[in-house]
This record gives sequence, structure tokens and C-alpha cells, in this order.
Amino acid sequence: MFPPDFLRRFIRKRAPEAGTIRLQRQRIHILPTGTGILYAVTLLAMLIGAINYDLGLGHALVFLLASLALVSMVHCHKNLLGLKLRALENPPVHAGETAQFHLLAAAPDARPALEWRIDETPGEETPHPAQILHLPGNVETHFCLGMAARRRGWLVLPRLVVQSRYPLGLFCAWSHPWPEARCLVYPRPIFMPLPPGQPIGKSGAWPSREGDDDFAGLRERQSADSLRHIAWKAAARDGGEKPLLIKLFSGGAKAELWLDWTQLNVDVETRVSLLAGWVIRAEEAGYAYGLSLPGVRFAPARGAFHKHRCLKALALYAPAPGAAAARN
Repeated sequence: MFPPDFLRRFIRKRAPEAGTIRLQRQRIHILPTGTGILYAVTLLAMLIGAINYDLGLGHALVFLLASLALVSMVHCHKNLLGLKLRALENPPVHAGETAQFHLLAAAPDARPALEWRIDETPGEETPHPAQILHLPGNVETHFCLGMAARRRGWLVLPRLVVQSRYPLGLFCAWSHPWPEARCLVYPRPIFMPLPPGQPIGKSGAWPSREGDDDFAGLRERQSADSLRHIAWKAAARDGGEKPLLIKLFSGGAKAELWLDWTQLNVDVETRVSLLAGWVIRAEEAGYAYGLSLPGVRFAPARGAFHKHRCLKALALYAPAPGAAAARN
């Protein structure tokens, strides 16, 4: 696959570019493919035969096929010329998942058989999958390129490769656009029972009867939960194979949780993953939950925005060098 490894050192490295990228002539490279080299060798053999036997039609055929190759080279280069590319915002993912980078490509006229992929980095074992795209003229086309998100934090989109072997596969033209884009990678969650919470409501106590409030959902039972709030019908339906569930009711049946860094006594990465699991479970259960990290503190709340800012804080958390927070 082009470009060959020995050519990478001669290709000028660029920094990521913000906004719309347009491919100019100086950014497009072209070389014959293996099929193109075989085609040239065949033409050379035909030319030698035509000269040896003084065949006028043989000369005409060789020159016709050679001109066809030259026209193919021009069209292959023009298939990339004038392409426009820009990056969009990307949804967050958890570590261990595949980040999807959303891009928009456009061209002034139709461009068939464009192959897009993320450029391989030295030492990378698994190549990134390629995507074939056919662009209509003057229309922005949306496509995604996937990349494994191995660690939490910001995942920056590496340099891309767009290449074309259109129309005959005799030549390969390629370029290296590098749009400025990144994806937030949440920590890989580790799920464990939530810490005990404090009931909130007008009286500060759990409702004494299930009918006091409207039914709001189910969650897994914790050791501090009362037996009268267990969803026995759901337990009977599951046959005892799943954890017991607790009925939740709107009003006073929700609890307020504090997810505190000091509640855990493990290494930093495990602690971050456990807190991420607590955030997800607390949001699913409908709790108002707060998050406390060294230097970061969010008051109890709930909802998609609160969940995102908690997971983002965990994704970007970096303990201070030499700090004792990681040992607490």
C-alpha cells in the first residue's frame, strides 16, 4: 500500500490544520502500482518485438497503449486535486471502545473510488481499516474513520491518507491531509455496588409505603436497603439468577450520593475506573450524586450534562507529581 515505507522519510511532516483543508498539486504524490510496472514491462517487450520484426501496426499498438497509460496517470492525479476536507465534533467513548472521527469531504465534481484511512504509526501492529468513498460533485459527504481508544484522555486524530487508483489501477496517487480533530475518551468503567447514600426529601426519610409516590424505576439492591422495597415479582421472574432489585419512587425515594476519591484505596487508574462506574450506575439509578477529586468538586446533581462533566473530569484527571493523593 502506498506510500512505501522508504518514502515516508522524504514526505514533509505537517502539523494538524484547523478549518477546511484543500488538496493542491504540491500535496499530491503519484507512483506506478505493481500492475502499472508490469504494464510498462509488457509494453517494452512489445516494442522490442515490433522493432525486431519491423511491424508498423505493432508500433502503433504500443504507442496507443502507452498513451492510454499517460491519460490514466493524469486522471488518477486529478481524482485528488481540489478535494476539500474538514473535521466535525466527535462523541466521547470509553477506553477500550472504538472512537469515531466524523469528517466531511467535498469536491467540485464527481470523484469515484477514494480510499480513506488513518496513517499507520511506526510499530503499530494492526493497520487501521480503510473506507472507500464515492464523492458526488459539489456535495459534502459525511463519513467516519474508526480508531481504537486505548487510554483515557484526549485522543488526537493522526495524519490521514487518501489515495486513488482510478481509473485503471496503473498508478496510485495519494496525499496526507491532517485535520485538527480530537475525541474525549472516558475511563474504562469498573462496576461495583454504589456507596450508601442519604435519602433526600421533605422529611429526609424513605417513604413507608410503596404507594406514597409514583413508581420511577428499579436499581440493584444495596446492603443498607430495606427488605420492603425489594421488587419481589421481578426477583421471582428472574428465578434468583440476577441480583435483587429495589423499587424507586419519585419524591423521597431517591438518595443523594457523594462519590469521593478518598473512599477508595487502590492505584490511580483503578480508582478512576471505579469512580466512572459509580457515576454511570448513579445516573442510571436516578440519584443526585456529587463527585470529589483532588482539586475538583462537583455538587450533587443528575442529568446528561452532569454525567458528562463528571466523566470528563475523570478522563482528564492527572495526579500532581509526588502528590500523596494517589496513596490515600
